Amino acid sequence: MMKIKHETSERHVLAITVDNEAGILAKIAGLFTARGYNIDSLTVADITENHSVSRITIVTHGPPAQIDQVHAQLERLVPVHKVVDLTEVGPYVERELALVKVAGTGDIRVEALRVADIFRAKVVDTSTRSFVFEITGPPDKIDSFVALMRDLGLVEVGRTGIVGMIRGAEGA
Repeated sequence: MMKIKHETSERHVLAITVDNEAGILAKIAGLFTARGYNIDSLTVADITENHSVSRITIVTHGPPAQIDQVHAQLERLVPVHKVVDLTEVGPYVERELALVKVAGTGDIRVEALRVADIFRAKVVDTSTRSFVFEITGPPDKIDSFVALMRDLGLVEVGRTGIVGMIRGAEGA
């Protein structure tokens, strides 16, 4: 009987510093797509005063060999300055922001406000029949908040994607 070795899939948060130029995001997404790798979360923002450099944060899953291959291929792209796998370098902080719309009246409305208070979600819009909450935190906190709001009249969810940063004085 032959045993098949299955590599375990691991979650990785990649912080990629790139030239802020047209098409770079398409190149990076294309690298993942062409190899059949999935992107679980993707955020991009300009990080310099002169708008010349952006930071892309990608969350992906895969066996260690696949993640190493992605890392190496990203570093070979010309407009890429640096690729840091935050999950490999040590302790890091990750956060996500979500807007969560909940509709309801009476006791449901009161309960939605109570749950939001527990999760430290902030009301950013309200009407007599609905709320829009803003919540930030780790993805599992947002997942839990959304799950509870499903029973209280969840209408819509918008999430920013994950942003991560190494803890301590050093930069990525």
